[in-house]
Amino acid sequence: MKVIILGGDGFCGWPTSLHLSAAGHEILIIDNLSRRNIDNELEASSLTPIRPMGERIETWHKLTGRELRFLNIDVSRHYHRLLTAIIQYKPDAVIHFAEQRAAPYSMKSSWHKRYTISNNINATHNLLAAIVEANLDIHVVHLGTMGVYGYGTVGMKIPEGYLNVKLEAENGNLYEQEILYPANPGSVYHLTKTQDQLIFGYYNKNDQIRITDLHQGIVWGTQTEETRIHESLINRFDYDGDYGTVLNRFLMQAAIGYPLTIHGTGGQTRAFINIQDTVRCIKIALENPPMLGERVKIYNQMTETHRIRDLANVVASLSNAKIQYIPNPRNEDDENNLYVKNDQFLSHGLKPVTLADGLLEEIVDIAKRYSSRCNIDKIPCVSYWNKECQKNSKLQN
Repeated sequence: MKVIILGGDGFCGWPTSLHLSAAGHEILIIDNLSRRNIDNELEASSLTPIRPMGERIETWHKLTGRELRFLNIDVSRHYHRLLTAIIQYKPDAVIHFAEQRAAPYSMKSSWHKRYTISNNINATHNLLAAIVEANLDIHVVHLGTMGVYGYGTVGMKIPEGYLNVKLEAENGNLYEQEILYPANPGSVYHLTKTQDQLIFGYYNKNDQIRITDLHQGIVWGTQTEETRIHESLINRFDYDGDYGTVLNRFLMQAAIGYPLTIHGTGGQTRAFINIQDTVRCIKIALENPPMLGERVKIYNQMTETHRIRDLANVVASLSNAKIQYIPNPRNEDDENNLYVKNDQFLSHGLKPVTLADGLLEEIVDIAKRYSSRCNIDKIPCVSYWNKECQKNSKLQN
């Protein structure tokens, strides 16, 4: 299968590119290397050493004999270059990672909010408009987020994308209808993902584009089978306050003896998935596309849920780390429950990597091994959701 991977240099995009290449698919990576430029902006680099794109691709070819092609295109701005690439390459599928992925980064300032909106929404719309203009039958696989649902339930499991509702007509009769699960974004980043849903729904209805939308949980872990082959292929490990996901941040803190910082009460329940399962799920979605005319297919791409304070206790038990509660920079509930359906991936044979299976390995093989590269000044989150959060943080400090 010929596959274009937008954002194929990133945390999820790079291991996905290798995983699909190893499976025999023909891969073209399109990326503007913006994540590397954000490292320069934040003055915070990956804990693991990330090699230049050319070296990554050359190393993969030498070790496996498989070729990865690469084009440097900003898909949110360079529409005609994207269109030309699609027309010339004629992919069977496009996997769309080309979005700014960090909620804290999206809330740093008005500039970061506007950048996230412009980059993410334009990238999605440019892709779909280009597919229509190219007049090709291309399956789009998009990496979304569980955050489109918000983080609260009424005791029911969040369904995979769609919700059955009953509506009362004026004559009193009840009619059943299936709608997208009500969106409840918690940041500007999450807001862009909720808008993606509507854009997908429209192009699927109007132009019959086949689309799979993956609502992914928080990714933890670093390596996959393919990125372990050689250090030049190693994946990102972000630990900083903007891009470091909560569990990876805990692992880094434990490795260097820094207290595990819990925002607020730590009663926030979140969905998680290991990076190895991320690439497996994307492969499953790629190889099980919706039929032409079928509505947008939505998967909940997660494997387990945990409260943040419970995660901290698990990491502390493995590493003897201390725990520190700090003011929450986010505008969110102190406590929430989260119940999620993920039946579709399990039905396709996914056997998840659990936290119990992989945490100690991450602490030893990644966090401790590369701990000398850590800049502890970059660990705290300094992005606040609003002025009230910033004010409360200063008062409590």
